[in-house]
Amino acid sequence: MAEENLTKEERVLRAMKRVLTNIAKDTYTRPGYRHPLSDGTVNDIRNCLSLITAREAELNEAAGRAMNDRPRFVDEPQSSVVVPLKIPTNKDKNKP
Repeated sequence: MAEENLTKEERVLRAMKRVLTNIAKDTYTRPGYRHPLSDGTVNDIRNCLSLITAREAELNEAAGRAMNDRPRFVDEPQSSVVVPLKIPTNKDKNKP
């Protein structure tokens, strides 16, 4: 959805989500190392992201918008193609 079509509340929620996820990415530590943020802060970030997601769902439902938007590659095909996983054999071709 285009940024200009969003309400002020939706823009604020999107910015908050972006900042919180960037904090999580920037403070990532390898397994076995101590995380720079306290456990309480990590849980607070998770709780905030959950609340933001719930509010975004409420706003989308109230506006009648679907929540099935997913990121897409620019060169990704827009239609799906079904590829059979089983290769038919001569035995299968002769079945009535």
